[in-house]
Amino acid sequence: MADTRRKLVDGAIETIRTHGITGTSARTIAAAAGVNQALVFYHFGSVHELLEAACLEATRERVAAFTEKLDEVTSLRELLALGRRVHVEEQQRGNVAVLAQLLAGAQADPKLAGATSAALRLWIDPVEQALDRLLTGSPVADLVDVPGLARVVSAGFIGLELFEGVDAEGAGAALDSLDRLAVLSEVLDELGPVARRALRAKLRRT
Repeated sequence: MADTRRKLVDGAIETIRTHGITGTSARTIAAAAGVNQALVFYHFGSVHELLEAACLEATRERVAAFTEKLDEVTSLRELLALGRRVHVEEQQRGNVAVLAQLLAGAQADPKLAGATSAALRLWIDPVEQALDRLLTGSPVADLVDVPGLARVVSAGFIGLELFEGVDAEGAGAALDSLDRLAVLSEVLDELGPVARRALRAKLRRT
């Protein structure tokens, strides 16, 4: 990405992080980027198009590092532990807050909604692939819809950014509950073949 475009993308992300979506404009983005605000329109056509590009570009960079770590995960418990570490990193960087602001803005803006949805998909796809790999052969696989579970997990970690602001203890309890579900999955995986067949049959009936 050309240097000026890179500055504008970084400036857009920093502006959303510090001023929120309602305080984001060509002027505030240009000030954060240290460039003339006319360059916003020269490189992107509009503030809206810059926000779309910034949303996707920033997400791609963060997901790339996350995906590398996902390849090393061998259990649901490890997946959740990785999720907690990434959540803390993203929170400290202010990236979860940025995504929350974009989600808020997308409620009334179909074009921004499209870009935000695509950014969320960048997170969801590798999580779905990891879950599919980890649950293969497990009795739990008969119980859950993996694509749906991937969205629940991803949405949960994003929502915790808002939840932690008013109830940090409750947010921690929510993450602990996910950990206990991972332990339950491990217990089910350790069942003998007869018990596993009985469990699968029960799950199919219900």
